[in-house]
Amino acid sequence: MEFDQFSLCFLVAKQDPPEMSPSEAGVLQNAHMSHLADLHESGELLAAGPTGNPAYRGVCLFRTEVERARELMLADPAVAAGWFEITVIPWLVPSGAMSFSTTAFPRSMAEVKPRPGQ
Repeated sequence: MEFDQFSLCFLVAKQDPPEMSPSEAGVLQNAHMSHLADLHESGELLAAGPTGNPAYRGVCLFRTEVERARELMLADPAVAAGWFEITVIPWLVPSGAMSFSTTAFPRSMAEVKPRPGQ
């Protein structure tokens, strides 16, 4: 059996994140989201989103080798600023088991629609 290889990146909340004002945090969040949108548009990032878990804040699925995914996420403004640490691992899936399509990733919180009940 053949396998497709992906890379999973977990965004882990740092124990000692930098202190910043709500305005500064908003700017950084938007820069983080814009970075992910750029990676998706490039075709390297297949999917990404928050987990709702306070320790594991988000997951990114890449169509790249682990080292390339790590390089891309180290360039994320939220990682570079010390909001998150990253853990990147390979993930093997039987060939053809998964397919993805390009969609629009939000580039800022202003583009995110709240879910019902939030």
